[in-house]
Amino acid sequence: MDRARAGLTDEPALLQIRRAVRRWLRGHAPGGRVCVALSGGADSLALAAAAVPECTRRGGGVIALIVDHRLQSGSAAVAERAAGQARALGCTEARVLAVDVAGSGGMEAAARAARYDALGAARGERPVLFAHTLDDQAETVLLGLGRGSGARSIRGMDAWSDPWGRPLLGVRRSATRTACIESGLAPHEDPHNADPRFTRVRLRSEVLPLLEDVLGGGAAESLARTAAQLREDDAALAVLADALLARAAADGGADVRGVTTLDARVLETEAAAVRRRTLRRWLHGEGVTGLTDARLRRIDALVGDWRGQGGVAVGGGGPGVRVVAMRQHDRLTVMREAGAPTGADPK
Repeated sequence: MDRARAGLTDEPALLQIRRAVRRWLRGHAPGGRVCVALSGGADSLALAAAAVPECTRRGGGVIALIVDHRLQSGSAAVAERAAGQARALGCTEARVLAVDVAGSGGMEAAARAARYDALGAARGERPVLFAHTLDDQAETVLLGLGRGSGARSIRGMDAWSDPWGRPLLGVRRSATRTACIESGLAPHEDPHNADPRFTRVRLRSEVLPLLEDVLGGGAAESLARTAAQLREDDAALAVLADALLARAAADGGADVRGVTTLDARVLETEAAAVRRRTLRRWLHGEGVTGLTDARLRRIDALVGDWRGQGGVAVGGGGPGVRVVAMRQHDRLTVMREAGAPTGADPK
């Protein structure tokens, strides 16, 4: 792979990363007061090394937040080492946040939830910067494609999703590693990042290199570009869905139970893609959970293929409460009643 494809140019890699951070700060944190989520790995160390001078020149500063997931022996020492590196780089403060990783959905999901909760609680009023790179974006798109998750997943990560910032989405992972070498930084090599039990690790080490080889290079950039295009489309569809939701709810408003009902006649003339987004927004607003694509399409059929069929069981009712999205005459509503848990409905 040539240097350009690898994310390397003739300019120092740290300068490339500083430029990316500078652009992000200009648009989202002009005062330069940010937190950096620091793991001690190459990506986050390079981000911290770039963010400190860029924030300082704006009169701000960087607080390093190091999450210790306590999933590996010696994790506390790794976290303290990262905190020491942060202070040496000039961070105004470095805090180690020890968390307990527990919950359903697998270790990766539980660790992510614990991490975001801890960062959200510690950040104060500052945004938190993550060191996700273009390579991470490409992996996210591949995960979405493989799982059939639709545009909401394939659109990838946003550079800004308040309060989370990702200034390095246009920077290759190879550049962050080179920046660490340039700066004399010794990153921590997390063994989990090479553990093939994790899907993302196999995408990184097996699938993406194969795509690069088969397609002659540029696969990661193409996937990231696809994500950027889908984010633009997603934003446009979101505007249409919000407007449709307002129109469909306008006449009926909330019923005596406080549930917002929708006029199916307003919805049925709209494009299915906009209609389903509208239904998803409405259902989430009514506290519905566990909304799979199959369930959403069955609810959409209450509008687009109405034949007098019954309602669709969904989640969100709590223990012993059955929640059903249904059509009553010309309006869609959500009913809650005592009954079997909705998890009994496999669809």
